[in-house]
Formats: sequence, C-alpha cells, structure tokens
Amino acid sequence: MIGLRSKRVISDVVIYLILLVMVFVWLFPLVWMVLKAFDTNTGVSSVGIFPETYTLNNFKLLFQDSNNPYGRWLINTLVIALISCAITTMFILMVSFALSRMRFSARKKLMNIGLILGLFPGFLSMIALYYIFSQFNLTNNIFGLALAYSLASGTGYYIVKGFFDTIPMAIDEAARIDGATKNRIFWQMIIPLSKPIIIYTVLTSFISPWCDFIMASVFLSSPKNFTIAVGIRNWTTQTMIADYFARFCAGSVLISIPIVIMFLIMQKFYIAGITGGAAKG
Repeated sequence: MIGLRSKRVISDVVIYLILLVMVFVWLFPLVWMVLKAFDTNTGVSSVGIFPETYTLNNFKLLFQDSNNPYGRWLINTLVIALISCAITTMFILMVSFALSRMRFSARKKLMNIGLILGLFPGFLSMIALYYIFSQFNLTNNIFGLALAYSLASGTGYYIVKGFFDTIPMAIDEAARIDGATKNRIFWQMIIPLSKPIIIYTVLTSFISPWCDFIMASVFLSSPKNFTIAVGIRNWTTQTMIADYFARFCAGSVLISIPIVIMFLIMQKFYIAGITGGAAKG
C-alpha cells in the first residue's frame, strides 16, 4: 500500500513533468526563431533546429533594403507606442482617481459599464473606428492609429483603482482641510505615492501598440507608414517567404529586445503594481 509521503512524491513528479512539457512547448518556437535569425538559409525549411552556419547578415539586411524600410517601420512603431502610452496612461490614472477618491451618483454604474466594456477586445470596434477616423483623414496616419489605441483606455481602470484604494483617504481629507484642490491632491499627493502602478500602466500601455498587428493592418495602407508588425508580416507571404523568412525572424527578435529590457528593469515595480492593485477593488 502506497503511503501518504509516496503519494505526494508521485503527485509532485507528475506535476513537474507536465510543467516541463508545457515549458518545452512554449519555449521551442521562440528558441527556434532566435536560432533561425542567425541562419544562412533564408527559407523556412531547415535540416535541423540548429543552423549549419551562423551569420549576422539577416540583421544587417533589415536596414539595407530600401524596398522594405525596417528602420522607418521601427521609428513609426516607437512613435505610435509612445503617443499611445502617454495618452492611455493619463486616461487610466485620471479615471481611476475619479472612481477611487470621488463619490457621485452614477459612480457604481459607470464602474460596471466600464468593466463590462473592458471585457471585449478592442479590435471588435476597429471597423467602426476606421470609418469614423476616415471622415477626419486620420486613417493611414500614425497619430490617428495612436489615438485609436487610446480611445477606450479608461475602461481598463480596475487595477489602478484598486491600487488607489489602498492609499488612505485620510491623506485627501488632510489636504482638503489645508485648502488643496482635487487637481493638486492628484498631482502632488496621489501620483508621487503611486510609482509601482504607474510603471505597471506604462508598461502595459506601451507593449500593446508595440506588438499589435490587427488594428495597425486595418488603419495603415502605405508602406512608409507601416509598423514593424505590419511590415514584416508581408515577408511571410508565399512569394517572399523563401527569401525573407530568416530576416523575418531577425526582425522579430530585434523588436522583442526593448520589451525584454524594460520588463527586466521594471519587474519589481510591475509586480508591486499589479499585486497592490489586486488587493482592493
């Protein structure tokens, strides 16, 4: 008869084996893509996982091909991500502050509506947004796309509001006694105390437009305005994949580096922000 200790050991072994399989399934495509970026064979087919010979030529060609201006796409992506990040962060912080620190009659209804709307993915509205933006000549436009990413950002208030709820209301009350306005309380008292959640919001607001393909492919039609996701997607078509797949992998690796660096540097603030925001709701 198997004892309790043996059952626990067997259970742990099974769980770890399942986790190892999941890790392998998740990491294998990423590792293969990184290795393929250094492969001299430009096509999608390869003899094995590891390239026969390694080269940096795929990375060099990213910035040397005038017909596929990866450098311009990189700048476009950065500009869109920065504009969207700034607008989205301010929207979320201000909406969260209002819902956390102020009391008004429609507060709970607005919170419920915002929460429900936030459950729907943003790309569901992209066709309607495209036709609305086209009336103002904001399609195939970098600023228009950045604005489209930011319009509904206020519905993502719940994590930030939860963090603001952990800041004692006594701070606001003491400030109001001294004559401080809501605006001053927000900028000079709440914001300085909210560094972790601000960094969390900045990271999530930056990553979304940096990596997005769906909405960018609808809004942008001119190659000079492409983001990297839209631009390198064309390299995987049937006519181009044989010559551009290794370059596609190189471009994918290159665009992922800033996100990895940002996450590693700001990881402790990211964790503090999301756990602080989950403490109250």
